[in-house]
Formats: sequence, C-alpha cells, structure tokens
Amino acid sequence: MKTILLNCDMGESFGVWSMGDDALAMPLIDQANLACGFHAADPLTMRRTVELAVQHGVSIGAHPAYPDMVGFGRRHMACSPEEVTALVLYQLGALDAFCRAAGTQLAYVKPHGALYNDLVRDDALLAAVLEACSLYRKGLPLMVLALADNSRELQLADEADVPLMFEAFADRAYQSDGQLVPRRLSGAVHHKPELILSQALAIAQGEPFADIDGKPLRLRADSLCVHGDNADALAVLRRLRARLDSLQ
Repeated sequence: MKTILLNCDMGESFGVWSMGDDALAMPLIDQANLACGFHAADPLTMRRTVELAVQHGVSIGAHPAYPDMVGFGRRHMACSPEEVTALVLYQLGALDAFCRAAGTQLAYVKPHGALYNDLVRDDALLAAVLEACSLYRKGLPLMVLALADNSRELQLADEADVPLMFEAFADRAYQSDGQLVPRRLSGAVHHKPELILSQALAIAQGEPFADIDGKPLRLRADSLCVHGDNADALAVLRRLRARLDSLQ
C-alpha cells in the first residue's frame, strides 16, 4: 500500500485564545499546516509552533488564508487574482522567517478555509496561488483537494511548473465529485470518532467510502487531514496514527 501522510491544521491560537492542543498532536503527525497570521495566529504562536514542529521532525506547510481574522478565514472574499498572489506571498514570507530562524524551511503550501475551497472552482485564483508558490521558491509544492477527477488541477500546475500534493479529509463529508460538503450544511463535519477513523482508513487503503448521499466515492490522496479544532481530534489522531503505522 502507498504510504499516506497525516497532516493537521495547527498554530491557530491567538493571544489568550487557545485553539487545539498542538503540543500533544504534533508527535502524531507528519505534516503541520501552520496559520500565517491572516485567519489565526500571532507572531509568538507562529514561532512556538514552528519550533514544536522542528522538535518532532514534522514537515512544515504554510496555511495562508484570506485576511479574515473575525471569520477564521472561512468566508469568501472578492479578492482579485493579483491580490491573492500578493497575500499568499506575504504570508509565506512571514512563516518562513520563523522557519529560517529555527533552522528549517517551508516544505509546502496548503491554503486555508474559503481560499482553499475557492481554488476548486476558480481557475484564475488557482493560477494565482500557483504563481505565488513558483515565485517564492522553485519546486515548492501546493497541497490541493483530492477530487474524483483532478485533471484540471494537474494541467494548471503543470503550466506553472509547481508540484502538487493531493489531500483528503478524515473528518469532512464529501459530495459525489469529491468536493467537500459546505460547512453551513448539516452533516458537513464528522464528529463520531468511529466514522472519522473508518473514512480515514478507507482513503489510506484506496478503498471507497460513503459520500453525503451514501454512494461510494474513491479518492487518491498523498496526505490525510484531521482538523485540530475538532473536539475529538487528539483521540482520533492517536488511533489513526497507530492504525496507519500497522498498515504500512
């Protein structure tokens, strides 16, 4: 079986507001998607989370978002492609400063929230983020949503000369084409640990799992995400890490 990586959105605390338990989750994952200050995180949080990832040998990805702290980056913003390239570059530079200070560098880019979702539907915005990756460092990979058909993403990435990583979600419900069910809809986020675990293992093994309508969906992914702000994230991560290690 192909080895699948385990990633988590992290570093999303802000000042006295604490989000997730990064210290306990970090040893369980392979990749940490770290907030860059636009939807969450402050400079001290960014520095501490980078250092925590380095301590545990975890690959660091930038998690750039629309400038929407109040909405946690989950609201669409009418930014032009030129603005998107600039705001992604800005956030990559901010996080990479802390990476360099800790003796490492960014390993990939995974957009957050509404920006991540907009890339599935908007060629110009996807091209804008690909441009930011290419301009920042040649060969810097972009992590995108694994769909039933990713030919569009592969074509645009090939034109930009940017490698892609495909991601699936253990704790999100899917539509038939592989797009995520919008969070505003009932059942969009899985909360039952057994359901999260079974969906994650199916994806890891290349097996079908049920979409929101109960129909089989199969995805090919390089990395699996469990959201750090899910109340059951830590318990699920422990069990999932153990199961993935036993399979590979």
